[in-house]
Amino acid sequence: MLGNLTGWHFLILLAVILLVFGAAKLPALAKSMGQSARVFKGEIKAMKEEDAATAAPVATNTAAPQPTVAPVVADAPVSAPAHSSAAADPKP
Repeated sequence: MLGNLTGWHFLILLAVILLVFGAAKLPALAKSMGQSARVFKGEIKAMKEEDAATAAPVATNTAAPQPTVAPVVADAPVSAPAHSSAAADPKP
């Protein structure tokens, strides 16, 4: 995006900024931009600290040991009762 700009382009841009804002207002403009950047950095730092503070208790809760469940032992297979032909095929 700025690859085509040369030193002359920046000088022309600086001259246009001087004409628009005036030489007297440029220091105040730079000061306000610096203060805004400082406030922005402070807010970002506070957000990161807040995130770290809220993430720490969550991490300790997930590190708590989980209750264990005893394994279920399957009963031995029940064998089918002896097959009697009279009980299985009643004939009329």
